[in-house]
Amino acid sequence: MGSANIAEAMEIMLLAVVSPEIRCEWHLENWEVALVSTMVFLGFMVCGVLSGYVADRYGRWKVVFGGSLWAAYFSLLTSFSPSYGWFIFLRFMVGCGVAGCSQGFVLKTEFIPASYRAYLLPLASIFWMIGSMLIIVLGMTVVPTLGWRWMIRLSVIPSIFILILFQFIPESARYNVSAGNMKAAVETLERIARMNRASLPPGNLVETVVEERGSWRLLISPTYRRTSLLLWYSWFVASFSYYGSVLSSSELLEKNLLCVTDADAEHQQKHHHPQDGTCYCIPFGYGDYQTLLVSCLGRLP
Repeated sequence: MGSANIAEAMEIMLLAVVSPEIRCEWHLENWEVALVSTMVFLGFMVCGVLSGYVADRYGRWKVVFGGSLWAAYFSLLTSFSPSYGWFIFLRFMVGCGVAGCSQGFVLKTEFIPASYRAYLLPLASIFWMIGSMLIIVLGMTVVPTLGWRWMIRLSVIPSIFILILFQFIPESARYNVSAGNMKAAVETLERIARMNRASLPPGNLVETVVEERGSWRLLISPTYRRTSLLLWYSWFVASFSYYGSVLSSSELLEKNLLCVTDADAEHQQKHHHPQDGTCYCIPFGYGDYQTLLVSCLGRLP
């Protein structure tokens, strides 16, 4: 499921690369540029709750695959945005798809034995780092020549390959057991055993079928209330710190639209306004992209 992390990271980090370009093209104010990131995470938040419920009710695989397809489709549409309004709407829809991709973490966790999760799950963040660095390298090579729209179109290509790879990813055996689908669970475990040139131990899978799957009441029940609160707070702090530092790095590097009568050769002309003179934009340079690449290393476990 590292492939889902790569696609998810590319969609989030794309904001850092595209922000200075759309600011220039549509003459955006600071709050309008910030609203782009807000809309993506708003879609993530709204659809994250829904995708969690659907994943518990109908399976993790369906949600991760559907989210990946949804995110890739609307990300491609973003490259054809005729206006700022369409852009933020389509990025909101991308955020919904990314929320579905995040269920890959659950799917991955349920395949990893409990004794190995403590160090294997943090190592999975390497895939996020790869996706982040991939979109920055793509921006470094494509944006200066073909523009941000082509960068978004090319960034969808890895997602297409990932969708093809989904045929090799089975549904969670643990989910199938909890849903009462023992046959599918055994088939998945036998498939994994064959891949590892091993055989299943003798016996039958036995687990109580969970009837109330996907209910938010379970999270705040006396049994899970403390764990839920601690996890919510931990994820809030981690997400706030990481996304804040990574996405703000582009804000620190970004230069505002510059309107002057005469500009030096360093400035790239983007717009012309006879009444105000000529407006120039200062796009990200090679050093700026290098700084973004270094900031991505913060995902190393």
